[in-house]
Amino acid sequence: MRSLITASLITACLGSLTQAADTDAPTLVGVAVVDITPDYPIRLNGYGGRKTESEGVSSRLKARALAIGESPVVLVSVDNCGVPVRISDEVAARLKSKSSLPRERLAVCSTHTHCAPCLSNGIPFIFGAPLPNDQQAHVERYTRELTDALEKVAAEALANRKPSRLAWARGKVAFATNRRMLKDGKWTGFGANPNGPVDHSLPVLRINDPDGKLRAVLVGYACHCTTLTGEFNQISAEWAGYAADEIEQKHPGAVALMIIGCGADADPQPRRTLEATQAHGKSISQETERLIGGTMTPLPGAIAAKYQTIELPFAMPPTREQLVERSQKPGAEGYFARTMVERLDRGESLQRTLTYPIQTWSFGDALGMVFLGGEVVVDYALRLQRECDADRLWVVAYSNDVPCYIASKRVIAEGGYETDGSMIYYGRPNHFEPAVEDLIVDTVHNLLPTPFNKR
Repeated sequence: MRSLITASLITACLGSLTQAADTDAPTLVGVAVVDITPDYPIRLNGYGGRKTESEGVSSRLKARALAIGESPVVLVSVDNCGVPVRISDEVAARLKSKSSLPRERLAVCSTHTHCAPCLSNGIPFIFGAPLPNDQQAHVERYTRELTDALEKVAAEALANRKPSRLAWARGKVAFATNRRMLKDGKWTGFGANPNGPVDHSLPVLRINDPDGKLRAVLVGYACHCTTLTGEFNQISAEWAGYAADEIEQKHPGAVALMIIGCGADADPQPRRTLEATQAHGKSISQETERLIGGTMTPLPGAIAAKYQTIELPFAMPPTREQLVERSQKPGAEGYFARTMVERLDRGESLQRTLTYPIQTWSFGDALGMVFLGGEVVVDYALRLQRECDADRLWVVAYSNDVPCYIASKRVIAEGGYETDGSMIYYGRPNHFEPAVEDLIVDTVHNLLPTPFNKR
């Protein structure tokens, strides 16, 4: 018996040493960046009050890519309000055809800046009315150009992979503030709610060459890119872009990718000025500098990837009579109601479920990354941190598709914009059923390897 125990201990120790050696061994990593700023005026997404095309460029838009591993995964960070699944899947299909990259090994993550161009996503309206023909033509043109640019930046990252070392750590930045104001447990409007839930964590992945020089950083934060508000009508990558640009300026030749966590119910504070936008970016870059200059946890280059879509149920859609009544209302609500009446009159049914993408990447047992589609509220990250090993978990939203807000049980019960009002602008017939939270979280648990789960 003693010999069996001794043999088991030796085997376990050798396994641990092998894993540690693999973790510290160089892996192939490629990085790339492409400027995606249009050289023509275009309608910007994010605020319905804008009625004209953009009026100049405040900061450049970028698509940045990171390719990791011999059997690579590719992450693309895009300065846009929301890249739809139609574009993500098109880029994935091209990369699979030309580079044999499986769908689960590509993640397309939007920074959700509200000062980037609209994209054509198959919905025939943007802000409650069709765009004028000349504006729509610019949107269609930019959509084609962006799709090509995303393929290009991913292909360049795959092509320039070189031996590198990976490590990660988590810091903290505090400018995100819950924006849901409540009275008696119900939503009353937007504001700065100091008592509302928020995720201030700042996960950072560092990529160094074998000599220790920084090649790239991947940085995440859970907050809207809405420092600049609707009266600002210039192209801008917002605080996420300023953070990335500042990191790159401090490390010439390195590429900084920003991705956004579950911050759909968080706004940056303060807001409304370019100075505040730049200050938020600086706070991200300063904390990133502190982390990459300190002790970080090494990561292996072999990454397990999974991708699954599930159906999220909407609540019972309104009747035709209810839609006809709503169609008399001014603005976006009346317009969307009329489009749904027209759909019913064509003999079509209203949407009952949403096809929703969920993706996971596992760096051995050292780090689990979760990519969720849509504008995901903070409850999802906080719940997954409770039910998984929070010290080895990184939850990303706005990934692979941005079809609408993804409200939690709490937010659905409270009502308000992230539950109901926003669905008008996304063209959805109703809010979600509360069951969507469990459906999403259960799927994440099924996709993540057992060591990450605490259930």
